[in-house]
Amino acid sequence: GPVHHCRFCCGSELIRFFCVHRDPDSVSFCVLAMDEEFECDIALQIHFTLIQSFCFDNDISIVRVSDMQRLADIVGDKAEQLEDVHCVLITNPADGSWEDPALEKLHLFCEESRRLNDWLPEISLPER
Repeated sequence: GPVHHCRFCCGSELIRFFCVHRDPDSVSFCVLAMDEEFECDIALQIHFTLIQSFCFDNDISIVRVSDMQRLADIVGDKAEQLEDVHCVLITNPADGSWEDPALEKLHLFCEESRRLNDWLPEISLPER
């Protein structure tokens, strides 16, 4: 699945990722977890604003989820090294293919949402 292509970054690490890589083309999606914690964390909201503007500038689709714990479960082992998984970047496969139908579907969903002026569409994560 697409998770093999994922790169996981949070907070300041994410901003560093953008500064170091300067390669927005390698990123296809950005998943932001907006949970209760997010509602009362001003620093996180500022981070998200920066991330969103970077994504908008570089045509990276953003989706949001409300269940950070579930996102951490899906991300799996890699998430254990992180204190939180408020933001996940899904990078493109090196060969540039969209072999994964789930990613293709997500891509179309994001395009459709943008047409309806919904720039931060929410998706629900599948149960185990």
